Amino acid sequence: MQDKAELRKEVLWRRDSMSPESINQKSREIAGRLFSLPEYRAASVVMYFLNFGKEVQTIPMVTASLGHGKKVIAPKTVPKERRLILSQILDVEGDLAPGLWGIPEPKPDRLRPVPATQADLVVVPGVAFDESGNRLGYGGGYYDRFFAELREGVPLVALAFEVQVLPSVPVAAWDRRVDLVITEERIIECRRKAEGI
Repeated sequence: MQDKAELRKEVLWRRDSMSPESINQKSREIAGRLFSLPEYRAASVVMYFLNFGKEVQTIPMVTASLGHGKKVIAPKTVPKERRLILSQILDVEGDLAPGLWGIPEPKPDRLRPVPATQADLVVVPGVAFDESGNRLGYGGGYYDRFFAELREGVPLVALAFEVQVLPSVPVAAWDRRVDLVITEERIIECRRKAEGI
């Protein structure tokens, strides 16, 4: 199996080769699938990663979720401690600004901290996923630490383009699988695949 750094490079090259029009169109299809999930409908508090570069465009989804009456939370990075602080988002335009590596995050003066235990559904970023829910992150370890703070059983939903779904992804013993992967083409029920159902 390829080494993680090599695999990241290859998948990001494929993803970043997509046109802005294609990314926007596919992101809208992914959003429609997310909003149709029973897990999404049942969630009062939804956590989103905030898209950067050519990731699935989640910021329009934040606006849509606010319109659906959801409480929306998003992460702010604390680089010294390599951890995430979650903050409630009330106004996408006013609350967000570029943070670490230029990734949008809540502004320091707009922080409204929310404990991770409040999240009912978590929308997870990643470079690559496989159908068993294994995830290759960006290498910072922020989300790996954060997952341990969640309530047990909270669904982890990865949003990815089809080019980011691989036959298998290298994992370590401590890596947490996601429960669902949503692409522009399908919803992958990873829990069932991982259990061999």
